[in-house]
This record gives sequence, C-alpha cells and structure tokens, in this order.
Amino acid sequence: MRAVIAEDSVLLRIGVVKVLEMAGFQVRAELADAEGLLAAVEEHRPELAVVDVRMPPGFTDEGVRAALVIRQQFPDTAVLLLSQYVEERYAADLLAAHTTGVGYLLKQRVADVEEFAAAARRVAAGGTALDPQVVAQLLVRRHSDPLDRLTPREREVLELMAGGRSNSGIATELVLSESAVAKHINSIFTKLDLPRADADHRRVLAVLRFLGVAGA
Repeated sequence: MRAVIAEDSVLLRIGVVKVLEMAGFQVRAELADAEGLLAAVEEHRPELAVVDVRMPPGFTDEGVRAALVIRQQFPDTAVLLLSQYVEERYAADLLAAHTTGVGYLLKQRVADVEEFAAAARRVAAGGTALDPQVVAQLLVRRHSDPLDRLTPREREVLELMAGGRSNSGIATELVLSESAVAKHINSIFTKLDLPRADADHRRVLAVLRFLGVAGA
C-alpha cells in the first residue's frame, strides 16, 4: 500500500515513515505543509495519507481542512490525522462528513509501533481509528437519553466500536465470546433507536450517535 505523510516536525515525520514502512506501506512522499500534501495525493493517489492537524503557515487546522478535501476529491485515499493534544471536535468534523477510511490519533501513539501500525492498516482498509483519550472525553461529555439507556458493558463495547475495533477485537479486549459481543451490539442498535439496515451501516450510525455528529 502507498502512503504520503504531512508533518512539519522532522523527527516525528522520520518516525512515522519508519513505522509505516515496517507495516508494509510504501511511503511515496514526505511533506511539511498542507499545500504540498494535496499535490502529493493528486500525484501518487496513495491508499493512506497521514496528516498533522496543525501545519504551516497558520498552525491551526490546516491538516483537518486538507483531510476534508482529500476525502472529497480523492475518496480512495484514507486519512489518519495526528494531533499533539486531544481536540475531539476535529475527529467529529471529519467523521461528520466521512464515515469510512478516517482516523484521529494523538502523536504519542506513534511510539506504540504495533498499535499505530494496526491503526494505519485499518484506516487504509476503509475502517476507523479514534484515539482512546478522545473516545474517553466524548464518553464523559455525552448525556443524551439514548446513550443513557446503555449498560456499562454496552458502553464499553460502543467505546471500542468508536475506536475502530472489529467484533473479534472487542471480544479479545473485553475477554468475551464473539457471540456475546454481537448480542451487545444488537442491543446497542435497539437502544439507540437505529433504523434497520445492513450491519456495517448501523455500526457507523451507532458510532456517529456516540460522537454526537448524527441526529439523536
């Protein structure tokens, strides 16, 4: 799989390149700004773009805006945002527009090589990956009635779903059988009043409801 990286910190950029190469990616371009990133994506059409949230010239939300452009103009390129701090609104902005092939992780996760590589592969394959700290903050802040219907175990399952875990991944994390996980997920769908649809679509709706970027 091909990847491009946009990160203005040289040391972190080198680290991300090494981790992605170890994960089987071919890094086609390394940039320090959003303008260069968009040009590289257009040229190389990578499966994954790893993007810093704050980049030159303003160091505000240049990476987020570039990510939204990439997902709109180059839908085959997944985007994994990296941030120095927890800014969950950026994850919500990205997921509100695109529900597949997106991720948001804190930069410190790069040091956990295996976890970061797994997240990058998952996002590149069309899945999602949200930083556990972002998910935890959203869980504390959410007070809508539908979510209050969930049991503590169901909230744990939904939290892991929001982090991009598969049923088998959730089962491993919570030491449950996959059939038990499936039952919890079906219960979540029912309690959140989600319309009947294919399982993947309902899964996305549940995560969006959790993030507060879909109608309650």
